[in-house]
Amino acid sequence: LDLSNCSLHSVPPGLAEATAAIVLDLTENPLTALPSGSFLGFIQLQSLVVPPALECPGGSDAWQNVTVDRSSRLCQGQRNPCNSSVPLAWPCPENSVCAPDGPGLIQCLCDSPFHGYKCLREGMFPMLLFGGILGTATVSLSLLLWGTQRRKAKTP
Repeated sequence: LDLSNCSLHSVPPGLAEATAAIVLDLTENPLTALPSGSFLGFIQLQSLVVPPALECPGGSDAWQNVTVDRSSRLCQGQRNPCNSSVPLAWPCPENSVCAPDGPGLIQCLCDSPFHGYKCLREGMFPMLLFGGILGTATVSLSLLLWGTQRRKAKTP
């Protein structure tokens, strides 16, 4: 994805939809900063070229090779933060596993069969019970309102 020399003053909001990008060039733009969530979901990004004044997202520890010349900073080979020897700032809760979510970013995914808040619920979500209760409540409330409000309707 070549966004070089596009007069970008900030990261475009549509960039979040390009998570499948492998190479991204942002050089020759008057960018002042890269917000920390700009590259959320960019797990396949292997080469990122930014203006030399900017740091690589996630820091130099998030990349295997960072080279700087007078016109650009090249960040190559995104590292998996889950496999590093540096302990994570927020370790994943029990019953979950760490997964990369962009340069220097992680997400915690629940192990099967756990789900829910902090992966504390075991088994499958009770979809049939939930749908049955919701459907029964909706039909009952609709019938009650139809019966009580029917007399207020004017007939022609």
